[in-house]
Amino acid sequence: MPEPHMPDQHMPEPHMSEPDQYLPEPHLPQPHPPEPPRPASPLAGMKVVDLSKILAGPYVTMSLADLGADVIKVEHPDGGDPTRAWGPPFNGPDATYYLAANRNKRSVTLDLKSPEGQEAVHRMLADADVMVENFRPGSSLARAFDYRELSERYPRLVLLHISAFGDTGPLRDEPGYDMVAQASAGLMSLTGEPDGPPVKAGYAMGDLGAALFGLIGVTSALVERERTGRGQYVTTSLYESQLALHINWATGYFATGERPTRLGSGHPSLVPYQAYPASDGHFVIAVGNDGLFRRLVDALGHPEWADDPRFAANRDRVTNRAALNAKLESVLVDEPVAHWIALLKPRGVPVAAIRTLDEVYDCPQTEALGMVQKVDHPEVGPLQQVAFPVTFRGERPAVRTAPPTLGLHSRDILAELGYDEAGIDRLLNHPQGA
Repeated sequence: MPEPHMPDQHMPEPHMSEPDQYLPEPHLPQPHPPEPPRPASPLAGMKVVDLSKILAGPYVTMSLADLGADVIKVEHPDGGDPTRAWGPPFNGPDATYYLAANRNKRSVTLDLKSPEGQEAVHRMLADADVMVENFRPGSSLARAFDYRELSERYPRLVLLHISAFGDTGPLRDEPGYDMVAQASAGLMSLTGEPDGPPVKAGYAMGDLGAALFGLIGVTSALVERERTGRGQYVTTSLYESQLALHINWATGYFATGERPTRLGSGHPSLVPYQAYPASDGHFVIAVGNDGLFRRLVDALGHPEWADDPRFAANRDRVTNRAALNAKLESVLVDEPVAHWIALLKPRGVPVAAIRTLDEVYDCPQTEALGMVQKVDHPEVGPLQQVAFPVTFRGERPAVRTAPPTLGLHSRDILAELGYDEAGIDRLLNHPQGA
C-alpha cells in the first residue's frame, strides 16, 4: 500500500489564537467510531441435534457448528460414530477420519432404539432448530423419527434427511457408501486414464457433495422459516448430488447422445488443459482461449502451431487432442517442472506444479488465509484442523473446540434437559434397550 500522506515538516502551524476554527461545526454529523470486530458466528443461538454418522451428515453439522450453532452429536454408547474406528491413522483414542468432521460439537451417548433414549432426544428437539439424520429408509429408527410426526410435534423444526439414492424410486431402500455413489452415479466412469480402469475421486465426493447440498438446504429452510414461522423437511442424497455435479458432462451428453469417456486429467471441452510430463514430474497447463494458446506455443518456440488449422481454434484442438498433446509432450519432457513454471507464468499462461499435501500445508498462501487452526484436544493436546472456507466481514469462523471424545458432554447435556443425577445415572450406566 502507498505510504499515508504526511504534512510537509515546513508547513506553518495553524493559527492557534482561534482554537475553534478547525473544529467541526456542531450541527454536522460526527464520524462514527469503527465498529468493533464481531465473531464470525452467523448461526449463534441455533440448536442442532445431530443423529447422523459417517461423513455426509456429520460434515453438515460440523459446518453448522463452525457457523456458531450449538450442535449435539448423539452417539450409541457402544463405540459411537463408526468413523471413530476407521483407522489407522489414529490420533489419540479416535481415528483421524472422525476428527475431520466433528469439531465444535458436543457428544452425548444414547441408545436411540430404546424408549429412554428416544425420550431424551425428544427433550432436545423441544427447542431445537435443526435435526440431521441419515437413517436407512424403512429402518426402525426411520420409523421412530418419522418426519411427518416430528413436523407436527415440532412445527418450527428443520429436518434434514440424507440418503444414498433419494426418497423415491427403485433404489430408494438401497444402502450406500461414497464408493457406491461414485460408481452408480457415473463419477468413476469419468475418472482415470482412457486406457486404465475406472478410478474413484481422491476425495469422498459422494458424501461431500450431499453434505454441501444438504447444508444449502438447511440454511435456505431457516431463511424461509423467518418468513413463514414453519420448519421444513429437507432431503438430499449422494446420488442426486452427484448428478447435480456432472454439470457440463451431463449437458454434453444431452446434446450429443454420446457416452463420455475418461480423459485422465484432460478436459472434455478445452485443450490443452491437463497435466503434462516434465523431466522430473508432472505439472498442469490450463489454456482457456486461443490467445493463451498462442502465448504458450510462442514461449515453447513453436509459434507455427498456432497457425496450424488443426490447432488454431479451441474446437479444432479438442478434435485433434491426441496430435497436439503428442507435440506438447515431446517438448515439455526435456526440462524440469520449475523451468516450465518460470518460463510460462510470467507470460500469463496458467500453469501450476502438482503439490502434495505436505507442500500444500507448508505453502505461504495456506498460512496467509488462516486455513489451518489449532485447538486443544483433551487427550491429544494441540490438534490441527482445516478451518471453514468462508469468511464474514473478513473474519473466519473459529475452530472453538476439538472433536469430542465419546460421550464427553453426556452429563452436562442430560442435565440441561432436566434429568436429575439419578436419571442421568440410569441413562448412562444401564442398557437402554436392545
